[in-house]
Amino acid sequence: MTFSGTDGSTEAMGSLEKSLSNKLVSAFQPSHFELENESHLHSVPRNSETHFRAVIVSDKFQGASRIQRQRQVLDLVADEMKSGVHAFTMRCLTLEEWAKDPASTFVSPACHGGSKRENI
Repeated sequence: MTFSGTDGSTEAMGSLEKSLSNKLVSAFQPSHFELENESHLHSVPRNSETHFRAVIVSDKFQGASRIQRQRQVLDLVADEMKSGVHAFTMRCLTLEEWAKDPASTFVSPACHGGSKRENI
């Protein structure tokens, strides 16, 4: 899996991102899965793994509230969160919810820790 940086370069997935991806895919067996390292959008060193955005579509979320789904995800990736992840934004949907709203406009909220766009 690769991601495109803001400078247009393509870089391989980092080890923390691989760990997150492997755990999430293994546990939730998603029919649709997106994991984006958004660190390059923030005031962190190049190749950082501090800010992530995820879309997880899985039948395993059936019957769980939005908060219960997010707790399931955060419990699963607790070790990675302790390893320097500053932000983990997510949408956790069932197949039915995904069919109605594919989260195509889902974006992470602004980081209050500073942003390259704000020159902080």
